[in-house]
Amino acid sequence: MTHLPTLPLVVLLLSGAVLAAALPFAARAQPERPLVEITKSVRIQRTAEPPVIDGVMNEEIWLRAPVIDDLHQVNPIEYAAPTERTEIRVLYGRDALYIGARLYDSEPERINARILRQNQPIGSDDRFFVHIDPFNTRRGGYAFGVNANGVRYDGIYEGPTDRQFDWDGIWQAAASIDEQGWVVEIEIPFKTISFDPSAPNWRMNFTRNIERRNESIAWLSRNRSTDLSAMGDVRGISQIEQGRGLDIVPTASARERRPIGGNAAISEVEPSIDVFYKVTPQLNASLTLNTDFSAVDVDNRQVNLTRFSLFFPEQRDFFLQDVDIFRFGQLDQDGRPFFSRRLGISARGQEVPLDFGGKLSGRVGRFDVGALAVRQEAHGDIDATTAFVGRVAANVLEQSSVGMIVTHGNPGSNEDNSVGGVDFRYLNSRFAGGRGLEGVAWLQQSSTPGLDGDDSALGFNMRVPSNSGLRGGFGMTRIEENYNPALGFVRRTGIDQIRFDVGHTWRPQGGFIRTFYSGFNYNRIDWLDSGEIQSEGLNLQVVDINLNSQDSFGLSYSRDREGLRRPFRISRGIVIEPGLYTFDNYNLSFRAGNQRAMGGGVFLNGGEFYNGDRSSVGTFMNWRPSRHFRTNLSYQYNEIDLPGGSFATRVARVTLEAVFSATLSWINQIQYDNVSETIGVNSRLHWIPRAGREAFLVLNHSLADPDRDNSFVSTFSEVTVKYSYTFRF
Repeated sequence: MTHLPTLPLVVLLLSGAVLAAALPFAARAQPERPLVEITKSVRIQRTAEPPVIDGVMNEEIWLRAPVIDDLHQVNPIEYAAPTERTEIRVLYGRDALYIGARLYDSEPERINARILRQNQPIGSDDRFFVHIDPFNTRRGGYAFGVNANGVRYDGIYEGPTDRQFDWDGIWQAAASIDEQGWVVEIEIPFKTISFDPSAPNWRMNFTRNIERRNESIAWLSRNRSTDLSAMGDVRGISQIEQGRGLDIVPTASARERRPIGGNAAISEVEPSIDVFYKVTPQLNASLTLNTDFSAVDVDNRQVNLTRFSLFFPEQRDFFLQDVDIFRFGQLDQDGRPFFSRRLGISARGQEVPLDFGGKLSGRVGRFDVGALAVRQEAHGDIDATTAFVGRVAANVLEQSSVGMIVTHGNPGSNEDNSVGGVDFRYLNSRFAGGRGLEGVAWLQQSSTPGLDGDDSALGFNMRVPSNSGLRGGFGMTRIEENYNPALGFVRRTGIDQIRFDVGHTWRPQGGFIRTFYSGFNYNRIDWLDSGEIQSEGLNLQVVDINLNSQDSFGLSYSRDREGLRRPFRISRGIVIEPGLYTFDNYNLSFRAGNQRAMGGGVFLNGGEFYNGDRSSVGTFMNWRPSRHFRTNLSYQYNEIDLPGGSFATRVARVTLEAVFSATLSWINQIQYDNVSETIGVNSRLHWIPRAGREAFLVLNHSLADPDRDNSFVSTFSEVTVKYSYTFRF
């Protein structure tokens, strides 16, 4: 059995060495710039003739557009002069917003432009983003990003500070590299976004990243942040149109499933249709019939070493539209009254067909409103069911809101279920010292036949986030035993939880260190009926260092306690008996900067585990020799020695990407874990001739080793061809 017995000593020695080396730099750090409220504005130019979006920016109309060039550094030194000049021009027409930018670069041959596949994250490339608050409320908006290859990457604000980058809108962009740097042109149709037609002023921000220098630049920023709290006024937008505001998206897919083992192949051709309609510029209606999710990315595999269920994020476009409207209590996981993955996916992770779904979401005056109804087909012994979610929130104070949510339906059971809840979110982005103050309080109650009483949940949380200096927060949650959100997500019931954290970020001036963070967090969960510990965790982040080279290094220590009331089967033939367990762990991590052609990281964990020992290694590597090829390798290994026996878990993932052009890519992913002893293969040929049109050829294949003799046999095969086309009116 391999352990890491010397890791505690190594952690202590390295901690002392790092602190001794870093503290002199921290002592020389420049003081934060005195808080001064900076406001900026520009009067946008209207054009009757739209520019050609080709990444050249040679039309005369660009010369008549106002120029924005007063940008500053956000990192490494906020408000310092950028190392390269940026000129941004803004125009609008009757149907769309146009942004053109000349991004000067004294070394154009060193511009990072390795991402070529559309909608892939571009955070490792030189990039330009436009942030838009078309409501002029500091509460919601959009982010549109482009790299030097013209790859589009977009997101929606789920609140003033939170962004969701799984949202996908229809817009156009093009970019080109020349001897002066690079140029980007963007067209954002007004049909793609929601806005307040009565607001003559919108709020915008523009950001740029020079990746090789780890330098970020912006028109406005606040406490090194470029969210909705830091934006300038764009004046003069008027008489804009969305046409009829109607998008019709028919989709055709042909699929052949071939279960292995004597069962006949199943072939089917499935038409489906999605309809999107702008009831008003701020209110969206959508309808989906015979919904097809066959081309959705597969989930990353996880090995569960806890006694609680795992969380997988939503990836389906229909549920991601206006996702910010349905968010409740700023809850990310536990206690969510609505979690869309409960719909269309069985408890075993298999797709369940949806007959139809309808959604109305957007803004009416100062209210955010959302209503969702979905009809799910019968599967197994569960009858067909209709699920409903309703959400309304009123904007109060300057940046806060108060709202309610109701859900009805139970897609995983034939029992009835409903949930009602209220929440209040407080936000002050202009708190003392340039920081923000965030708070949220919420209360829910569920109703399930046979579960009477003890069916509520409540919580509150307060945070002072900060990118520099001191930050921290605290919160409490109570989830009663019979609380049951059948359309939501909860892992533990019958518990009280308290949590708090505090930390400090230093930003040394000079040297090789960009940021130096140290802090701790504490989390305790008690059984409601007895007050005894269910889980307790204290984590000390000894040091977390980010270098100017974008490499990072971390050392941490954690002490956990777990109180088991019943036996816990952690592996085949190995059971952890009831009792209170205490164990210490030490963690060491290193991550290389992702801006290089080759990057990666290593994560080591060692210590005690349920009266035994655990050693873990996680590693990943990515190699991008050119923008046309990329490979990612990841491997996670756990070696566990318990009084009841020993075992090891392994999860491996390989991704191979061949990107022929910005419109055509071939992505292959192979995943394996030794717990299920299965190999999953997903291969997708993806063609996007233009935003709003796409085609897929998808292969899914599974192999298993039921006898665990390293002899894998095919268990399932599926091939799908899918094409969708958006008609805009």
